[in-house]
Parts: sequence; structure tokens; C-alpha cells
Amino acid sequence: MKTPRILTAALASASLLTVSACVTDPNTGEQKVSRTVLGAGGGAVLGGLLGGVIGGKTGRIVGAVAGGAAGGYVGYRMDQQIKELKEGTAGSGVDVTETDNGQAILVNLPDGVTFATGSASINQTFRNTLDQVAASLKQYPNSIIDVYGYTDSTGSEAFNLRLSQQRADAVASYLISQGVSSARIRTQGFGEDPRYFKGDNSTEFGRAQNRRVEIKIVPFTEADVAAAKAGN
Repeated sequence: MKTPRILTAALASASLLTVSACVTDPNTGEQKVSRTVLGAGGGAVLGGLLGGVIGGKTGRIVGAVAGGAAGGYVGYRMDQQIKELKEGTAGSGVDVTETDNGQAILVNLPDGVTFATGSASINQTFRNTLDQVAASLKQYPNSIIDVYGYTDSTGSEAFNLRLSQQRADAVASYLISQGVSSARIRTQGFGEDPRYFKGDNSTEFGRAQNRRVEIKIVPFTEADVAAAKAGN
């Protein structure tokens, strides 16, 4: 019995990835499958694995490209961006991690350092840290950016929702003022939505975890750009 050609091709591709698609993660020193290879051969598939973004990916990618971001951001450079973000924000309380099954970057800005209690004005002492984030976003322009605001459950729901949106807007506005294209950025405040709590609101430590702004960086590849322009 002959092996179907499609299956043969798939097996060959898998074999090729196994042999030639490993790189060293600059953050861990471990060997891992290169996103460059995955992006080049399966960008459209990877696009379907990304978590949600505000307003949906297709229009956002097209708008970002039209706004000056170029196609072709794939693979290993995302690992490099994570490494550089961690180095640039070290000691500030900012947490930089992968999210969406390793297909996006999440930058967590702590409330007590970023904003004063009940305020949406960015602390002057934190602006240097945000400058580092903005510099990274400009250095690696092929991504769309969501800025999310969250609060704890202290105070009224309406106040918390408004404050979370104002804080997300304040961070986004600062990044734009530092030269990040506004075409790449969207904001959303979630207030005290319990789906996004990271800590226990009955403790001060838990409430502090819940009060935060997150910057989600979702890289896109040339394949993602082509698919978006085709309306897929």
C-alpha cells in the first residue's frame, strides 16, 4: 500500500523541523523549536493559535502594516525581544512572560509602581521603565499591541471600570508619545472583572496582584499579513 503523498510530505516536513528547527532560547539556554521555521512554513496555522486581541487580528494587522509596521517578524527575534525587555526592566517590578501558548508576550506593570492609589497619572519615576518598553516596541515593529487595565474589588464597580480604562489609556498614550505607532495599539479596561483576578481580594497581597496594567505584544509574520490582506 502506498503512503499518500500529502502524508509523506507532512512526515518529511516534520522530520525537517526535528532536524533543523532547533535553536537556543536566549532566556533559558534550552533547545526549542525555532519560531522562524514555524513562521516561514506555517504562519497561517500559528495565527489561529494566537489568543484574542481587541477588535480581532485581521483588521488590526492590516492597519498596523498601513501604519508603518513591516511584514516578516518571525521566530527567534521574539525570544530576543523577551530577553531584552527583561533586561531593560530589571529591578522595576515589571514581569515579562510568554502568553497565548508562547505566541505572544505579556508585560505586567505593577500598580503600586506605575500609578499612585486611585490615580491614572503615571508615576514620574516609572517613566524611564516605560521608555525601555517603548524602545523595544519600536525596535520590533511587526506586532500589534493591546493594553489592558485591571483593578481589585475595592470601591464601586463603575469607578473601577473607569479607572482601569483610564490607566490603560495613559500607558498607551505614553507609548505613542515615545514614537510607537498608534495604529498598532488598542486599549481596554476590565475593572474588577473576576475572570481576570490573579490574587485573593481579601488580602492586600492579592489585591495588589489584581491592580495592574498589562501590555500584550502579538507578533505577526509575513504569512499573517498576507492572510489578513486576503481577508482570512
